[in-house]
Amino acid sequence: MVKRLLAVVVFGCFLVLAGCGGPVQDDILNYVNKELKTAQELEDKAVSAYEGVAGVNYTDDPTMHDALVNEVIPTYTDLIDELESVNIESDELKEIHEIYLSGANLQLSAFEKIKEAIEKQSSSMIDEANQLLEEGRLKIEDYNKKLDELAKENNVEIEKR
Repeated sequence: MVKRLLAVVVFGCFLVLAGCGGPVQDDILNYVNKELKTAQELEDKAVSAYEGVAGVNYTDDPTMHDALVNEVIPTYTDLIDELESVNIESDELKEIHEIYLSGANLQLSAFEKIKEAIEKQSSSMIDEANQLLEEGRLKIEDYNKKLDELAKENNVEIEKR
């Protein structure tokens, strides 16, 4: 389940192809090809670190706690900072980006909750964290869907790896 959940979070490397542009089209191209480049690298790093200690790769609480404290949470915090600094011109794209930012914040909250649950040995907190992960996953799915729709409306093809 964790891999399925995080597979949605990692939106992949975008390659964008477009014809003659307009202001929204140009904004989408800049957003996907330039503005999100560092964010994607940070997300890939954080998700990879989490996957390395979760699900089938889970070994014990201290290992997971260490990964959360030293890699996952700091990297995901950097991701949020990067997403907050993205330069977007069009209102349509800003609205869609806010969905991604909201989903990423939910994911960060979930990672922080997992860390705290391990420290307190609380299974109910793990359940809360899993709920946050699910909410974040759904937001990010919505973001991807709306970004794809906006791209299509503006004759931009987004290819995901």
